[in-house]
Order: sequence, then C-alpha cells, then structure tokens
Amino acid sequence: MSREKSQVAFARARQLIPGGVNSPARAFGGVGGEPIFFDRGQGAYLIDIDGNRYIDYVGSWGPMILGHCHPKVVEALETALRRGTSFGAPTEAESDLAELIIEAVPSIEKVRLVNSGTEATMSALRLARGFTGRPIIVKFAGGYHGHVDSLLVAAGSSAATLAVPNSPGVTEGTTRDTLVLRYNDVEALEAAFAEHGRQIAAVIVEPVAGNMGCVKASLDFREALRDVTRAHGALLIFDEVMSGFRVAYGGAQALFGVTPDLTTLGKIIGGGLPVGAYGGRADVMEHVLPAGKVFQAGTLSGNPLATAAGIATLKELRDSNPYEDLQQLSTRLAVGLEEAAKAADIPCSIGWMGAMMTLFFDNRPVTDWDVAARCDTGRYARYFWGMIQRGVYLPCSQYEALFLSTAHTEADVETTVAAAREVFQQVAVGGPSPKSG
Repeated sequence: MSREKSQVAFARARQLIPGGVNSPARAFGGVGGEPIFFDRGQGAYLIDIDGNRYIDYVGSWGPMILGHCHPKVVEALETALRRGTSFGAPTEAESDLAELIIEAVPSIEKVRLVNSGTEATMSALRLARGFTGRPIIVKFAGGYHGHVDSLLVAAGSSAATLAVPNSPGVTEGTTRDTLVLRYNDVEALEAAFAEHGRQIAAVIVEPVAGNMGCVKASLDFREALRDVTRAHGALLIFDEVMSGFRVAYGGAQALFGVTPDLTTLGKIIGGGLPVGAYGGRADVMEHVLPAGKVFQAGTLSGNPLATAAGIATLKELRDSNPYEDLQQLSTRLAVGLEEAAKAADIPCSIGWMGAMMTLFFDNRPVTDWDVAARCDTGRYARYFWGMIQRGVYLPCSQYEALFLSTAHTEADVETTVAAAREVFQQVAVGGPSPKSG
C-alpha cells in the first residue's frame, strides 16, 4: 500500500504548520510514523490522496454517526449555502436546532450554541462560577474537556499521548482552582467535598470518558456525583461532547437516569461542521449575557451551515432511531476483536458503550487513568499499522475511542475482525513496526 503522496504532503505541511497538523491528535505521535492525508469520505469509508480506501472507525473523532456525505446532510448544506454562510444575526435555524437538543436531552431547558466542544466547556465553567460565586472546579484524571487552561491538568488524549500532561503556557494561577481526582473514585470525591465543599462551583465529568480510551462511569460513581454536588450546592456538569447523541439520542444521561445541572455538547450536533453547545437548568442559563451578567459571545455561533448540518443529523437520528442496530453492530465488533486477541494470546480488555469503544492492550478492566496508563502502547502501535496495511483506519492512539456509524455494515465489521486476526498473530511476535506501515 503506497502512501508516497501523503509523505510529500506531510513534508510540505511541516514547513507551514507547527508539527504539520492543526490538532496534535492527528500527528500519529502515539503510534509512530507519519499521518495519512485524505481526499474524501463516503459512507463508512475514507480515501487517501494516494487512492487507498479504508474502513473508517475514527469518524472525524466522533461526529460522523451517519457516515460521510450522508445525502440528507449534504442536501441541507447545499440549501443553506445558497442562502449565505454567516449573518452574525439571529436565524430561525438556531431555534430549530436548540429545540431538537432540548427535546432530546433530559437536563437541558435552555441552550446556547457555540463553535466547539472546548468553547462549550469553557463557557459552562465560567457560568458555574458566576452562578455559584465559588472558584473551585473538580475534574478527573484522564478526562479531557478541550484545551481550556484551567483544565489542562493530568489531561488524557493528545496530552497523554505526547507525555505533556501540563501544557507550557498554562500558569499556576490558572490551575490553582482546579482539583484533579481519580475517575470512578467515590471516596476521593466525598473527601474533596468534605474539605473544599463550600468553595466548589462545579464538578465536570464525562459520564462515558473517551480520552483515556472508552471508560464508563460506574453506578456508584454516578450516584455519588449527583448526591454530593446537590448536597453542597455545587453544579454537576456532564461533558457529553462525545457521548451526546452517540450512546443514545438523549446522551448517556438518558441511559443512566442522572440529570446534571449543565451539559456540554459538540461533534454530532454539528453533523461534521464546527459546533458546540452548553445548556441545562433554566435558572442557571438565565445568568448568561444578555439575560444575565456572565459574558460569552461568538461571531460564528449558530452559523447557518453548522445549524443546517446539525438539524439534518439530529432529525435523521430521531426519526430512524438507529441505536439498537448500532449496539448490535458494536457487539459483533467488540466480541470479534476480543476473540481475535485472545486467540493470539494477547492480553486485552474492551471498554465499550453503544457505538464507541476502545481495545486496551491490558487484561485488566480499565476504570480510570492509572489503569489505562499501564496498557502496552507499543503493541497498540503495531496493531494500528497492521490494520492500516489491511485497509482499516483506527484511532492513532491507545487512549482514543473508535466510533461506528450507521453507514458501517456487518460485512465491514467481519472484514475488520478478519484483519485483526491476522494482525494479532504478527503483533504477538513483535511486528509490524510503525516504519513498515
């Protein structure tokens, strides 16, 4: 499989863009070698600039739950494009998208559209501090909530892959009001509130983590999160940028039966275009300017293209309700990968919920970042490149989740599992290497 054009394109990009990429998650730092440059996507497939076709399990890191170039999304974008790309003024489409979100997500009574998941979490934290009048935010090791200064502490995903858990440029003053606890650790959560409860504005957490690999919050942890924040007058923020509209139409909170005070969204609600949102209790959201005094603004927030793609995507998900089918397809993939790894005597475990999962190269169930960090990342890198050689595009890091879409078929999954069987036999004896990829 030749990738000469990608190599040339990457050499050019490195002369123009720091590291040759516009997000470090794309740099292949966790698997070695050089990133692949893509030309187009169609359904469940990506085609690179050398003409190689791959079954895509990255899905633009989550948004493409309907696959690439879904006809209804493309049609909605074409219609919106002819009317104009941005007005910097209100449109009815903003209310249409907001209405779909409010109807779907149990906790959201009012919602503000923004431009990214990072912007959503940043704004939600400012709102939590403004509403409560308190300074401290609690987060969990391995949880990534975007590149917000105050949260770049013990981050997962790109920061973990690059071995830079605390980013240069983030001052001590910015992070001094952030408490970092162990995910799924009820005792640590209760102890933190016992000591700092009167100063804690909010807890921000992914109910299904996706940046230390796919790790689900335990029942005890979910209940403790809701109980302890309510008891101390702090807000509970669910970061559902990944899990929102993916594990269920109403997000993880709809499955878990836990109603947070605020929720952050992104990815799927933009249908592949840059978008984010934060919303929740009406009394809290009424503190956002201009209704209240907590400042947040954005020139392109709720722009016509993003809202058009988001509306088309959410309506298709609402009307077709593909979640049971996605669950069945995910089950086939999870079972197939696990059996293939065990047949090659490779220790593994699978973190999995709905249409997102991670194959961990360690036989201990992953419940937090400390366990995830023990995984054999070298083996993951060899697995990644072996799958690339067989036309399967997976996340370029052990600590990212893969995503299925409604465009994936049983045949795609069977092809993937068959490729994994071959690759695991090679991985068991030490190959292939990233360079051979």
